[in-house]
Formats: sequence, C-alpha cells, structure tokens
Amino acid sequence: MLEVGLHIRADERPNGCSVEGANATSPVQPGLITAIEKPDLLENAQAPARGTVALMSREAFGDLSLKDKNTYLNNVSRLIASTRGQAEPQPLDKDSLARLRRFYMRRKASELALQTVGDDGLRATLKSFSETIHLGEVRKIIAHEARPVVTYREPPPDDAQLMFFVPPVHDAPLKDDMNLMDVAPFSLSKTIRQGIIRYELKDAIITIEGGAEVGLVTCYDYDIFINMVTSLAIAMRDYRIAEKRGLRPSLPPRVYRPKAADILRFCRRERGGKQYAQLESALDRLQATRYKITNLTQNNTRRASESFPLIGRFKVVSRTRQNFIDEVEIEIPEWVYEGVVTHDEAPSILTLHPDYFLISRPLARFIYRLARKACGTSGVAEYGLRTLYDRSGSQMPFGKFCKMIAEVVEATSTTPLPDYDIAITQGKNGDKLRMLDRSRKPPVVEEAA
Repeated sequence: MLEVGLHIRADERPNGCSVEGANATSPVQPGLITAIEKPDLLENAQAPARGTVALMSREAFGDLSLKDKNTYLNNVSRLIASTRGQAEPQPLDKDSLARLRRFYMRRKASELALQTVGDDGLRATLKSFSETIHLGEVRKIIAHEARPVVTYREPPPDDAQLMFFVPPVHDAPLKDDMNLMDVAPFSLSKTIRQGIIRYELKDAIITIEGGAEVGLVTCYDYDIFINMVTSLAIAMRDYRIAEKRGLRPSLPPRVYRPKAADILRFCRRERGGKQYAQLESALDRLQATRYKITNLTQNNTRRASESFPLIGRFKVVSRTRQNFIDEVEIEIPEWVYEGVVTHDEAPSILTLHPDYFLISRPLARFIYRLARKACGTSGVAEYGLRTLYDRSGSQMPFGKFCKMIAEVVEATSTTPLPDYDIAITQGKNGDKLRMLDRSRKPPVVEEAA
C-alpha cells in the first residue's frame, strides 16, 4: 500500500496521534501522520483516534460518480478537521465541492481560488483541505522510505489507440560531421533558462545560445523538432518507394504544415488548453535558439561554421475559438533538409523509441539519446561521469549532478529506459555510466569518453 505522509503541526495534533502501520520501535517524526490510500468513501468513519485519514488515489477518485465524489470530499474535510482538533466544518456547498473536485484531481491551489470565497467558514475548510493534501503530495513515502524517482509520465488517455499509427521516430541529422546526439541540444532545466551552453569536445566546439526574450530550447520543445524531422523522413521514404515503382514523384517540400493536435498526438501529450498554449512559446524558443559548431583540426586550429536554428520561420495559419494554435507552418532549415532529403539509402538520422516522449526527466532523456548514439554496433558504451556532466550542459554542481544520475539509475531498476539498461560502474578515473542495449550481448566495451 502507498502511505502518504501528511504534515500536521504538533500543536494541532490530538493526543495519541501516531503513524499507522509504522514499526513500534521506529521514531515518529513530530507532526507527521499518514494516510492509507484506498477507495473508501469514509461514510461511516469516526473521528480518527490515532490521527489517520484515509485518502484514495486520484485515479480511484476519478472513477467515482459525482454524488460519491461529493460525499467523499465532505467526509475527508470532516476527518481533517477532527484530526487537527478543529470544530466540525459546515457542509460544503455546490460551489465549494466543484472547487475541491478540480483541486483533488489537479492538485493546483489556483483551482480553489480562495480569495473569491466569501464565507469565512468555507474558506477555512478549503484552505485546511488544500494544506493537508499539498503536504501529503510533497511528503509521499513508500514503506517509510523516500519515494523513488519516476522515469515515465502517464501517457494520454487515448494513447493505446494512437500507438497503432505512430511512425518511426527520427532525431537530428548530422551537421558539419557532428551529431547533436553527442550532447544535450536542449536545456535540462524544466523552467526557462537564459544564456549560453558551450560544449568543448575533442574535435569540435558546440555553442547553443537562447533567444534574449524567450530563453533556450527545453527538452519538451525539442519534441516538436523531432516531429518535423520524422515527418520529413517519412515523406522521403514515400518518395523513394514511388521512385522505385517507376513514378516521378516530387521531393518533399521545405515547409512543414501540421495541425497542432497532430504535433501533440505525435509527442504523446494530452490535448488540453495548457498544452496548446505552451505550443507557441515552444516554437518561439525553437526559432530563437542558435547552434554553432566549430570543427577543430588535428593541429587544434579552428574552422568556424555558420550558426543555425532548429526551425526556420514559422507562421500560425489558423487558431481555434479559444485563440489556441490550430495549424502552423514551419520552414525546415537547410541543414535538416539536406541531411534527410538525400538520394542515398542511408540518411544521417537515428530512430528513437516512441516511449522517449514519456520519459519525464530531461536528464533521463539526455542519457537515452546518448545511449542511442554511443552504443553503436557493439551494443554497449561507457561515459565517465565527469564527461557526462560536461556533455549535459547542466548548471548544477558536479556532486549534485552525480547524485541525480544515481537517482535515475535507481529508478530504471523498476522502470527501465526504452531499449537500454544503465548502471554506474567504477573506473580508474572515477565512476562511469554503463549503457547496454538489451537486445544484444556485446563482447567488448566501447569507451565513449
């Protein structure tokens, strides 16, 4: 069972409050109670003598009828008040219940809009409810230990049907003999990052500069670029098939014109207002971020190359009634077009597993892309953690970076990355990250760093 730690101030906790299910010899943190997550409406629940409140999961709550949801929320509010030693709250009205239903599912304080609640008693009840739920969210524990890092996010509700139509997913082509899969071509931050990322490799220097107003491309923005490259690769595949049949097809156009819904569907995202609203900002960052590769010769002299974007100009062709993007026109940059629209049978692009889009952490996405590129024909590769740090563009201290790598590795023991197993091993110059293609049994290890 999942146990959810809920902070209650020590002065609010009734006498005899304890942690249900904890070992009798285990120290109980002051002000900490737990709630066992189970689908129970608590209709016959009494005041919790031991300071416990049963909370069902969001999934179970979502399956309830409207009447049962309201009953459950009223009972939880009553039990929270009793646990805190407060007076029994007044029954929640229709408006308050609507706010709580949205909050329970989304866990966003803005759903409660407390400043607009006129009744002081109802406002206090809603505030108490939100504080308890919120603190439970940030203090989740399993078997009294820290909650493990999650590798994947949940797919959208209709994902199972959509996966029948997902094409092979392609990443960036080579540029000036360099592969953007050798480094993180995006910021690993989940928030917008300003400034420049600089990678100094053995044979090249790669510089990534974000737009002054919009910042650097994020790993989630980069999904749109992958969508564009994949669409071009599919169009080129169809071109070759038609050509072999003796037809005279036209080469794919330099302009990509997708529906916003198709982009989100391809990236395996939900298609709500938030996702549509974020799409335009992502396109701004994709266009504004510039990449520059400076190749180094054997004499360590530089041959500067031009800077280039991930996408050319873009234009919103149409919008919905809610003013979200409906259809967009994206110009494919010359370096992408030339890398994919080649007349040989092997364009310089690698495929990605469709589950790449479900990887929740930017750092884990970076590791997967690196494994996809580095494992090669042998199926295995190793990177020293210092080299990995240098290629990630991370702003965090090296020690914290290593700790996060260890967290990702631990998480993959239960939810592995697509195609690859990863592990931290000891090397002569420090720890290394070992990447292994699960479909192969390599005889030797390729030193990638």
